[in-house]
This record gives sequence, C-alpha cells and structure tokens, in this order.
Amino acid sequence: MLGADTIFLLVAIVIGIIVLSILFTFVPIGLWISALAAGVRIGIFTLIGMRLRRVIPGRVVNPLIKAHKAGINVATNQLESHYLAGGNVDRVVNALIAAQRANIELSFERAAAIDLAGRNVLEAVQMSVNPKVIETPFIAGVAMNGIEVKAKARITVRANIDRLVGGAGEETVIARVGEGVISTIGSSDNHAKVLENPDMISRTVLAKGLDAGTAFEILSIDIADVDIGKNIGAQLQTDQAEADKKIAQAKAEERRAMAVASEQEMRAKVEEMRAKVVEAEAEVPLAMADALKSGNLGVMDYFSLKNIDADTDMRDSIGKMTKPKDGNKTE
Repeated sequence: MLGADTIFLLVAIVIGIIVLSILFTFVPIGLWISALAAGVRIGIFTLIGMRLRRVIPGRVVNPLIKAHKAGINVATNQLESHYLAGGNVDRVVNALIAAQRANIELSFERAAAIDLAGRNVLEAVQMSVNPKVIETPFIAGVAMNGIEVKAKARITVRANIDRLVGGAGEETVIARVGEGVISTIGSSDNHAKVLENPDMISRTVLAKGLDAGTAFEILSIDIADVDIGKNIGAQLQTDQAEADKKIAQAKAEERRAMAVASEQEMRAKVEEMRAKVVEAEAEVPLAMADALKSGNLGVMDYFSLKNIDADTDMRDSIGKMTKPKDGNKTE
C-alpha cells in the first residue's frame, strides 16, 4: 500500500495540474510569448485585464503584432477601445498597412471612424489604389423626335478616403448618372446623333460633377452599349388619335340621341295635333245639328254637302285606281 507521503504528493501534483490548466486558460501565456518574440512589449497583467474586460486578447494582440512588423505605431489602448466599440480591429490594421504601402495618408482615428460608420475601410483603400467599375442597367431616354434610346454605361470610380464618412454610396452615383444620361438623350434633336456620337453622353454627364457629396471620385463614364427602343412619339400620337376618335364617337352618339329624342318629341306633337283634329271633327256633326235646328242650314244644303263628300270620295277612289305603281303620271 502507498504511504501517506506518496498520496499527498499525487494529490499535490493533480492540484498543480488543475491550477496550471486554469492559469493557462485564463492567462494567454502563449500569446504573451508570441508578442515578446515579435518585439511587442505587452505585460502579462495587461492580457489579464483584457480577459476581465471581456476582450478576446488574440483580437487585439495579433493585429498589434502585424502593425508593429509593418512599422505602424499604434497603441494597445487604441486597438482595445476600437474592439470594445464594435469595430473590426484586424481590418483596420490591414487597411493602415495597405495605405502605407500605397503612400496614402490614413490615420488610425480616420480608419477607425470609417470602420465604425459601417464601411469596409480595407476595400476603400484597395479601391483607391485599384479603381472600381460600376455598370449601370439599360437607361432609357427619348429624343426630341420621339424615338426611345437605351444606353448602358460603365462608371470608373475611385474611393475618396476623406468623404467615406457621410458620403453617398454607389446607388447615388448610379442614380445621378442615369439622370444625366436621360437628360442628355432628351436634349438631342434626333436619335441618330446619339447613335453616331455616344461619347457625347459621357462628356456631358462627366462635366456635371456628379461625384459631389459622394464617397467616390468619378474618373470616367463610358457608354458600353446603345440600343433603339420604341417609337414613343408615334405611339403617343396613335394613342391621342384613338382618344380623339372615341371623343368624336361619343359626341356623335350624343347628337344622335338628341336627334332621336327630338324626333320622338315631334311624333308626340303630331299625335297631339291629330287628336285635336279628331276632336274638332267630332264637333262638326253637333254643329250641323245645331245649324239645322236653328234654321241656319237647310235640308237641301245638307244633302248638297253630302253629295259633294260622296263625289270627292269617288274621285279619290278613281285616282288611286288609275295611279301607276311606279309613281309616274299616266299619259
């Protein structure tokens, strides 16, 4: 059986291993050794303080080593404060290194501000060295002769470091260029001029200074493609003619309805007059009876009147029988 001293030694070894494990887990000894090997002076208690401040030491120390090797003077507190503010420390340091290699003046404060503003500061520095090409969709404009012209532009831009904070983005540049293309096409007398000289669009748009207030500097605007669209002028004239036709038809229908209504009114008046005639004719026998009673009309006069009526009816009947069917007079 093991002695008391041996058991105590084993327990002490286990406790020591546990303590060392906790120590090496809480204190980044390996990171501290790497910093010393790289020539970066950082205290072990500083690393412990990062742990207490809920800062991952590797997110600060590794960029600090990278900056030191690149000859960039940044302090640990600057990197740690930028990390606590929610920034990307590694990307900021990479941007500072890229700017130094490209002879672009960029301080840590400005790079940190750009990063905290939500922009990719490394991409901005790379775009300053290697300009970016933005391709617009087809932009349609209508020339003065009514022909639609569609143009696609390629915009070469370079990031402006000084205007990255508060400057407008790519969408604003594309919108401004589109507006310039539409106005240039619209001011052309003929669509053929645009097809013959498409660089007229790029020169006109570029002269307007569309990069004002944006985070970019426009280097060039090139027209990549020009197509002919619809004949908007003819289509508008056709639509106008169709609308005029419908208006004329509506007015003609209104006049026809008024004529029909007037005709119906005249027929009603005719019927009304006929009714009055019938009413007047109905009073004739009464008047004749009164005349006979009063002695103003004799019996012989009455019979003479009846003979005249019979003779008139006979003549009308004979006239209808001898009248040709085609309506011509008989010889």
